[in-house]
Order: sequence, then C-alpha cells, then structure tokens
Amino acid sequence: MSEQSRRPHRPAKPYRRPQKDPVRILAFEALRAVDERDAYANLVLPPLLRKARDKGDFDARDAALATELVYGTLRRQGTYDAVISACVDRPLREVDPPVLDVLSLGVHQLLGTRIPTHAAVSASVELARVVLGDGRAKFVNAVLRKVAQHDLDGWLEKVAPPYDKDPEDHLAVVHSHPRWVVSALWDSLGGGRAGIEDLLEADNERPEVTLVARPGRATTEELLREDAAVPGRWSPYAVRLAEGGEPGAVGAVRDGRAGVQDEGSQLVALALANAPVDGPDEKWLDGCAGPGGKAALLAALAAERGATLLASEKQPHRAGLVAKALHGNPGPYQVIAADGTRPPWRPGTFDRVLMDVPCTGLGALRRRPEARWRRRPEDLDNFAPLQRALLRTALDSVRVGGVVGYATCSPHLAETRVVVSDVLKQYPEAELIDARPLLPGIPALGEGPDVQLWPHMHGTDAMYLALIRRTG
Repeated sequence: MSEQSRRPHRPAKPYRRPQKDPVRILAFEALRAVDERDAYANLVLPPLLRKARDKGDFDARDAALATELVYGTLRRQGTYDAVISACVDRPLREVDPPVLDVLSLGVHQLLGTRIPTHAAVSASVELARVVLGDGRAKFVNAVLRKVAQHDLDGWLEKVAPPYDKDPEDHLAVVHSHPRWVVSALWDSLGGGRAGIEDLLEADNERPEVTLVARPGRATTEELLREDAAVPGRWSPYAVRLAEGGEPGAVGAVRDGRAGVQDEGSQLVALALANAPVDGPDEKWLDGCAGPGGKAALLAALAAERGATLLASEKQPHRAGLVAKALHGNPGPYQVIAADGTRPPWRPGTFDRVLMDVPCTGLGALRRRPEARWRRRPEDLDNFAPLQRALLRTALDSVRVGGVVGYATCSPHLAETRVVVSDVLKQYPEAELIDARPLLPGIPALGEGPDVQLWPHMHGTDAMYLALIRRTG
C-alpha cells in the first residue's frame, strides 16, 4: 500500500455562501446605474434608499453609509483609478466595469473612510462573491490586499507626479479632477497653488443641504424650527440643514412652500430681482426655467411687487417640474414649454429677464461629482452657440431700461465672460452694470462688474452672474 493511500481522507470544506450586505449591494447598484445609464447619483440614490427603507433593510446609519460609499467613490474616482492601475497587471480599460466598481468601493473604504482594513477587504470580497462570482472575487481580494499596504498619502506619493514637474497633472491625481478641468478652473480662478487646491478640495466635500423659504409662503423662522437647521450665510431666505438633515421630512418642503436650492442660485435670482430698472416693473421672464428653483423664488418675489412671471422651458417634462415648483405661488404666473432661441413672445416685452443657460455644470461638481468624468473639452463648443443665442434672446426680450441676468453654473471663462463679451459686441445699446452691490455683505466678489461665486470662498456652487441693462 502506497504512502498516499494510507493517508486519511480529508473531506473538502463545505461551500460557504457569500454574506449579502444590503448597504454595499445598494452602493454597487447605484454605481452601476451611473456607469451604465449615464444616470446621476443624486437622482438614482434616493429611490434606492427609499425602497430599502420600505423593505426594512435599512436604518438611518445604513443610509448614511451607503450615501458616503457612493458619493465618496465618485468624488475620488480619478485618484482611486490611479491607485488601482498601480495594483493590476493590465490597463484599466481591460478590467470589466462591474469589477472596477467593486474595486473602487473597496479602495474608498480602505483609503477614504475609517473602516478597519480587514473589514474593508472582507466586505468587498463578499460583495464581489455576490455580484461577480467567486472567481473574480479572488482577483478583487488580491488587488485590495495590495492597496491596503499603504494609506492615501503613501499612494499619492507613488502615483501622483511631482508638483514641480507637472502642476496640473499633480493636482488632477491628488484632487481627483480631469486635467483639463483643473486647467480651466485655475484659469477662471487665477492666483497661485493655494487657491486652486482649496477649490478642488471644496469640490470633494459633501455639500450641506440648503433650503429656500419662498417669500409669502414660508419664513426662515419656520424652517429654523426643524432639527439641525441653521441660518444661511448670505441669502435672507436660506436655511442650511446640518449633515443628515432630510429635506423630505420638512413640512414646508413637502407642501411646496419651501424648496431645496443652493444659496448661490438664490443669490442670482435675488440680484436680478433687486437690480434697478428704469420705468415699470410688471413683467418678468425666466427664459430657461427648468427645473424651477430660481423661477419659484422669482415668482414669489414678483408677487410681492404685483408683477407677473413667465417661466419658459424648452423640454416639456422639465416644464412640468417648473409648474410643480410654482404651484401655489401667491401671485399670477405662467409656465410654458417653448424654445428660448425661437421665443413665442414679442421683443421688448419684459422688464426683467433671467437666462440661466445650459452649461457644462463645472460649478456644481460637489453635488454631481460624476459630471467631472463625463464632460469633455468639446462640450464647450457644443454649448457655445446655444448660450450666445439665449443671451441674444434675453437682450431682445427686455425693454429699454430693463435688466437681463445671464447666469451659468459653470465658472469656465468660455461659458461666462467670453459669451457676454461676444454678444455685447452686437448690442451697443446694452451695458454691463455692477452686480456686486446687489450681493451685499458677500466678500471676494472680484473686480466686477460681473460676479463669480466659489465653493471654497462662499460655500455655494460656482455660479456666475452678469447683469446687463438695455439702454436703447
């Protein structure tokens, strides 16, 4: 009898089913929706969380962790991709996207949270077993064990080029922005390294939820009675909810008397509403009104003065959102679905016009972190003709003595000052007016006459506003 045959038979280990973790499965599903359908996390995540709560799978802590995993992974995706690239033996484009999503979630837990290393690795491997299968889970395990050998600072020293050799690429890797976005933001901001680093860091911070008390319908005093509510920094109608505050739990928001609106967006509407006009002040226009936040605030302000707002939005489903936002406004208003470049109203009809034009959205990367990876430099060329056409419509639509507000949620010079400068060359009978006095008490507004807000300076989205008066 051979030695081998005399050895006692050892039964194989029984197969252990993977542990299903509802929090990480939900986070993975959200990332897949963002990747596969070009969805936005701020639209995908809330219904997933509601469904999980309704099933009894989630409590508040689970929801907070799932939210952090999704947004944290998306914000730091560029940095994490560089780390993963250093730990795999193939180009990232050859790694299946679902595998890359599991890896990214794992890397965020290892490098961006306080979750213990062993727990981050084991939870990620279990997730991989559930959603990818045991074979690819072994690959995930091997990669994450390599990642776990260094903390974030250690990895950045390895994967980011030195600042002195390539400042923009260094900042792109360290702060997880595409290089072209870093370059564009730096051009718009000006200044040295400290300012751009502060801006990029602010883009990666989780923004507070800001509410607006719509005048004549709700008050800030009412909203401040909510848990975790504090006054806004700049807008008299703003109230901020501390981390974990749920706007859907606020009665005034459910009733439509208040809404969720970034303070920069509120300031743009207020500045236009408070700009001096020569003559009557009865007819206002929001020419790109969807989804309705600025229109709702403008309509409420107009109602206090006996003025009427026309809210126009090209896309019918977005016009429906505008109508919902304005429902219950105390004064008269109208919502229409119309193309702002071919308006159905007559020239010179309005006393005040707001054109918050479609743009790259580079000023709202805190709220839509995935947008930084979707946008391309060529998008600027695609938006440029529309932005100019809409500003020309606005100038044609306002009467002599009236005021136009041109706004974007992008600080890119090609979408802000360059557009305004180009269009005003065709309108010698229009002039820029100084917007800064119409944002009282707000520091660091630049040399004017236009205004650029910044996340790291003002705690708002990077809204841009130029105010133009029609003089003849």
